[in-house]
Amino acid sequence: MDRNTFTGLFLILIILAGTTFLLKPSDKEIIKEKLVQDSIARVKNNIPLKRTVVDSVKQTTTKPVIDAAVLNGPFGAASNGTNQLVTLENDVMKISVSPKGGRVASVILKKFKTYDQKPLVLFEGEEVKFGLLFGAAGKNINTNDLYFIPSAPSLFVSKSDSAALTMRLNYDEGKYIDYVYSLKGSSYQVGLTIAAKGMQDVINTQQQQLVLNWEAVLKQKEGDIVNEKRYSTAYFKHVDGDVDHLSLTESENKDIKEGGKIQWVSFKQHFFSNVLIAKNGFTSGSLAVSTSIQKNVVKGFKANLQLPFTGQDVSYPMEFYFGPNKISTLEDIGYDISKQVDLGYWPLKYINRWVVLPVFNFLEGFNWGYGLIILVLTILLKTVLLPLTYKSYLSMAKMRILKPEMDEIKGKVGDDNPTLLQQEYLKLYKKAGVNPLGGCLPMLLQLPIIMAFFFFFPNLFELRQESFLWMSDLSTYDAFFNLGFTVPFLGNHISLMCILMTISTLIYTYFNNQVSGATGQMKYIGYITPIIFFGVLNSYPAGLNYYYFLANMLTFAQQYLIRQFVNDEKIHARIQENKKKPASEKKQSGFQKRMEDYMRQQQGSKTKQIATTKPVGKKK
Repeated sequence: MDRNTFTGLFLILIILAGTTFLLKPSDKEIIKEKLVQDSIARVKNNIPLKRTVVDSVKQTTTKPVIDAAVLNGPFGAASNGTNQLVTLENDVMKISVSPKGGRVASVILKKFKTYDQKPLVLFEGEEVKFGLLFGAAGKNINTNDLYFIPSAPSLFVSKSDSAALTMRLNYDEGKYIDYVYSLKGSSYQVGLTIAAKGMQDVINTQQQQLVLNWEAVLKQKEGDIVNEKRYSTAYFKHVDGDVDHLSLTESENKDIKEGGKIQWVSFKQHFFSNVLIAKNGFTSGSLAVSTSIQKNVVKGFKANLQLPFTGQDVSYPMEFYFGPNKISTLEDIGYDISKQVDLGYWPLKYINRWVVLPVFNFLEGFNWGYGLIILVLTILLKTVLLPLTYKSYLSMAKMRILKPEMDEIKGKVGDDNPTLLQQEYLKLYKKAGVNPLGGCLPMLLQLPIIMAFFFFFPNLFELRQESFLWMSDLSTYDAFFNLGFTVPFLGNHISLMCILMTISTLIYTYFNNQVSGATGQMKYIGYITPIIFFGVLNSYPAGLNYYYFLANMLTFAQQYLIRQFVNDEKIHARIQENKKKPASEKKQSGFQKRMEDYMRQQQGSKTKQIATTKPVGKKK
């Protein structure tokens, strides 16, 4: 190869290399071309729009692209952008709003901590989704995957002020979707208005509905995640209906179209809630809750809610509530949101709502510790129930005094004819003027109040992380002994307060048997029941076991005082006087009369049966 040929080839190589370098497309142009090709492929294959942002390429500014709808399909210019979080903050919470999706990406409640004293984050991460789903230009659009432009980098709202943040999703000149967030000082409520302007030529109006998709994964905030899962699920309310919820124990997907417009949906954890309220109601929707085996995850939630779209400029006023499940706080919001706090079934919820809770709130006004408040609450309730306790004790004392005569009747009649035996017992009760149910009825009347606390204390937000004596948190169990292994129906720990409650119940049963004179199976059932309840209540809040312990101790004190005023000899003498009275002067309860009639009929039927089955002798 001669010199001129080499020189010519070398110059041609330089020209080719230079041309390749100078004409090489930029990274931004490569991304745009990829979006175009992906859009074309989705149109051909009818594939929904997915995330197309290349994370490794970071942009510092977001510039509108001319004719983006032509270059990249619907909202093509919003397919990439920066994701610098915008902070919306007041005295009680800090909200991070993501430009991607324009959604609330995380919420921190500033006045509360988790069980391990970390900041209490209601939700965060990629599991959070919030976006409108609709069709546009033959494509499926999910605004959760698109980038909004914020009106401000951050906002802090003082106690007396309010502020608003607009997240705008641009389509073209005069065509956009706005999420307008508003926040007031010292409030757990966040206003949200979704507004669509000039979108009637973009959104497919034939669908007549926009679907609002909201999803979140809620993580552990309390020390006992098993108990936290027990009280966590999705709640909802129709505009003209009552509050309802999905399964508390299993995964469930429920269509909530029936019942009219939907007022609100709630992703509820044990002590905190994330509620979305539609001022004008959602037309229909579906809810899903999923249990999770992932560590530190309570449950996953999903809501698909429909909003009407008429093809004109539309606005949907809404409101978020991110805060504690404190009944007084929820009642201030309205919409019956407080009903998602389970106070028990009828009539227990009415007892808790209209009796126990007002007294508890009244005692809170004295700024006492919650251990003292529970003590005073128990004293007040036991004082109100003292007349029933007195009647129960007196009736049991009468039955104990009658027991020798009952044993004598049993010796004469025998065990072969229980109907006749009961009939004779009723005659004795009638002569002595004693109601056999006099000891049971007062106890039954007290039972609803005892059961009401079974729902009241586990759902009482005020007890969360409140300590008393050795109990560091009255809203959960006090793990005084850690077993290191799990025992069925008991757990992996032993609660000291539950032990004290069980011991006091056994002692109460012993003295109660002394008063009533219980024998046989009834005597031993009273000892078995507290053992069963120990297994049940061992994992329940220490505050509940503390109340039951106090109730037992106060009952001991009441019975001791009653015993000082009740003389067995006087009761016996009164019984003997009643026996001497004519039958016409003796009062007989309706139950005793019905029982006597029933026994008489049973005895008559038995006598008739014996007569008809008796063999007939041969005639001589």
